[in-house]
Amino acid sequence: MTDALPPRGCQAAEPAEDGYFRKGCNPLAETGRSKLQNQRALLNQQILRAVRMRAGAENLLRATTNNKVREQVLLELSFVNSDLQILKEELEGLNISVEVYQNTEETFSIPLVPLGLKETKEVDFTLPLKDFILEHYSEDSSEYEDEIADLMDLRQACRTPSRDEAGIEMLISYFLQLGYVENRFFPPTRHMGVLFTWYDSFTGVPVCQQNLLLEKASILFNIGALYTQIGTRCNRQTQAGLENAVDAFQRAAGVLSYLKETFTHTPSYDMSPAMLNVLVKMMLAQAQECVFEQIGLPGIRNEFFTLVKMTQEVAKVGEVYMLVNTAMNQEPVKENIPYSWSKLAQIKSDHYKALAHYFIATILCDHELQSGDDEDQQEKALSQLYDCMPEGLMVLTVLKDKVQRKQLGKAHLRKAIVYHEEALRVCGLCKKLRNIEVLQEVLTAAHKRSLLKYAQQETEDDFLSLIQAPDILPKTEHKIETIAPQFSKVKVKDFFHRLGPLTVFSAKQRWTAPRTIHIHHEAGELGFSLKGGSPVQIYCLDPVCSAASMGLKEGDYIVSVGGVDCKWLGVNEVLEKFKSMGEQPIETEVISCQDTAASMLQSTWNLSKDSKKTPLQRFVQELHT
Repeated sequence: MTDALPPRGCQAAEPAEDGYFRKGCNPLAETGRSKLQNQRALLNQQILRAVRMRAGAENLLRATTNNKVREQVLLELSFVNSDLQILKEELEGLNISVEVYQNTEETFSIPLVPLGLKETKEVDFTLPLKDFILEHYSEDSSEYEDEIADLMDLRQACRTPSRDEAGIEMLISYFLQLGYVENRFFPPTRHMGVLFTWYDSFTGVPVCQQNLLLEKASILFNIGALYTQIGTRCNRQTQAGLENAVDAFQRAAGVLSYLKETFTHTPSYDMSPAMLNVLVKMMLAQAQECVFEQIGLPGIRNEFFTLVKMTQEVAKVGEVYMLVNTAMNQEPVKENIPYSWSKLAQIKSDHYKALAHYFIATILCDHELQSGDDEDQQEKALSQLYDCMPEGLMVLTVLKDKVQRKQLGKAHLRKAIVYHEEALRVCGLCKKLRNIEVLQEVLTAAHKRSLLKYAQQETEDDFLSLIQAPDILPKTEHKIETIAPQFSKVKVKDFFHRLGPLTVFSAKQRWTAPRTIHIHHEAGELGFSLKGGSPVQIYCLDPVCSAASMGLKEGDYIVSVGGVDCKWLGVNEVLEKFKSMGEQPIETEVISCQDTAASMLQSTWNLSKDSKKTPLQRFVQELHT
């Protein structure tokens, strides 16, 4: 085994929590995660009150011309803004409370960062949906109370999902159910009067909208956030736990990327394209970090080619965290991202870059070229670590020359120590990170290891060594990519299935109220044919048959035969219903699509206009078209 990185103890994976479909966790449970979420909800309410007070004070400031009143309002505004800043700092403290989300087993790893779930207010669908069912579908809305209650129960459960696959499945099922609800009850031309309120995960500021876009986007955000919480909860002392963590963070990145591409105009800061882009980068960086931990879990052998591989792998982790830190410090993200997250990304970048320099120093200091070694292979492997060597040095010369080898190795150790000290300095400057004990322990242990290695190489002629360690080229054999959400794997049934096939019975289509037609068999014939799937349509209607005289029209949909609902029946099944009634009049309910009727009327009107045109006018019109 090597002194590069010792193996971490492998312990049994923690059993998964019990999860229930359409049932969330108990919001009153005294778990660390529940307490954090309850604190988040309380802070959101306080931030809402402060934002309203500030808005009222600003309106009064704009309206008044009295100098005394203006001075008093300005004083109040300064107090309100101060309170808002304090509340936002408290919310940031919740966002960096990473210890609560980590695995309960003892670990010696830098904590991973999860996303907190977005909070929302309760929504009552009852009255708007019942009114729409009665008005639009002409059905007794009291018969759909159970379905509306199921929808509201599912939404309520999604506020406290379990932190496992059952919680993910529940959130996805509600997201898919919202697709049905949107098509059934939310026409594009009007608002339903249902107000959805969601709180920004970073600022706590509420956002309200009357359409389902905010609701669907927020549920997607929470799916991604729950994946991050699952990833941080995995036992990183086992191969299986690290594999699950990598998978969870890749899926979180996939959901957040899908959210960014699908909902491009969300009014909430935490779901803006710029913020989502940063969050995707952060989740992929954490997945890359877990890949490195997975490779090094059994321990890292102090062997030339093994250390070359580990050098490039850990350099890759340092690079991705550097990109995350750069993205976090760009406008407009910089104003809303938690300060401690940005500092943690910087710390991780410095820490893993330091490890890369430590590994290559171990290669140079511990592995002299022996007569039996493959000189060409070692030269090729070492040259892959550098974009360019320091002036006056060549890879093969360094491998063969003991002095140059040692000088370059010590240069890398000095650079490792500089990165370690920078990581410790930044950690000490951030109060939130300073309180995370395991982070301090990991950084301090790595720093001491590099100092010890450097002390072992120290000689009297060190002052003659002026070599600057070159940068290390990052490379990984384990490419990390987003995993797109697989909604099709979760099977859900439309709660409002009884309203009929969605392709026909949707909020976009307008219908007449059901009309009752008594259909008679006339010499064994109905006087019309049927076509289509579900529901069936009247086709080839005989204009002189009794059904036509009672008001049956070409293109009408049959919704009921003999008091039996037929919206989901096909042609053969409806014909069987008619045959089973014998010679008696059959009470049939039909509806007409108002949009189709309007378009037919428009076509008739256009035809009548065209018929009044002279041949010359029609010829000129044809030339223009």
